[in-house]
Amino acid sequence: MQAGGDALAGSMANAGAVFRRGELVERPAPPHAGALHPYLLSLREHGFHAAPVPVGLTVDGREQLTFIPGDVALPPFPDRVMTMAALRSVGSLLRRLHEAGAAVAIDTCAEWPRDLADPAGGTMLCHNDVCPENVVFRDGRAAALIDFDMAAPGRPLWDVAMTARYWVPMLDPASAAALYPAGLDAPARLRVLADGYGLSAQERAELPRVIEQATEVCRAFVTHRVTEGDPVYLQALAERGGWERWDRVQTWLADRRETFTAALRN
Repeated sequence: MQAGGDALAGSMANAGAVFRRGELVERPAPPHAGALHPYLLSLREHGFHAAPVPVGLTVDGREQLTFIPGDVALPPFPDRVMTMAALRSVGSLLRRLHEAGAAVAIDTCAEWPRDLADPAGGTMLCHNDVCPENVVFRDGRAAALIDFDMAAPGRPLWDVAMTARYWVPMLDPASAAALYPAGLDAPARLRVLADGYGLSAQERAELPRVIEQATEVCRAFVTHRVTEGDPVYLQALAERGGWERWDRVQTWLADRRETFTAALRN
């Protein structure tokens, strides 16, 4: 641990490298911090106060952000963050982010990360990694989003699809059992997330296929990390069922596409 700092739980990529120092958080700065920090500041100017405020960059390549108080769930995820009310609040929070972000001009010259980015591109910045570890809860409701390292231009619906993967979750029961409470009703939960966000009828019709596309992108991301020999992803792949799990998830999604479509429509 760095002197004077309290270690915080970082993402898989930043595990052991995130520290709280008083009211500030220090963490490795992403390569696109020069474009991301102005975006985060602009969100506040457009009424979105549920994201960290960038304070600056250190000489050793770290970023300083304001600390957001609250609870962040770590796997295995507890029941309290998997309630329908919590899920609806995640959708509502994402909608607020998008409404503010739609008014913020994106730096088109920046090299935004492509790892989890929408292949279709877009004019709005998507978070792309709204997993439970990146949502701050207060009083049982989603209160803020953190860790914008994977943010990149894309469609709002892409961000909803990526969020659904983590929060419904869009996983077959055997895969979900390792991290989530038992008995979650995926079609009903997908509907609640869509309602919380306020998806249009057209967006609801498109969402199941976009989720399948997002799953393909996530698999490609893991494949790249594993091919590069990243020990964190090698371990996670082994512990979570290997490539057979990915095959099972993708087959499960395709087989239930009409079920999810009907749940979103009714």
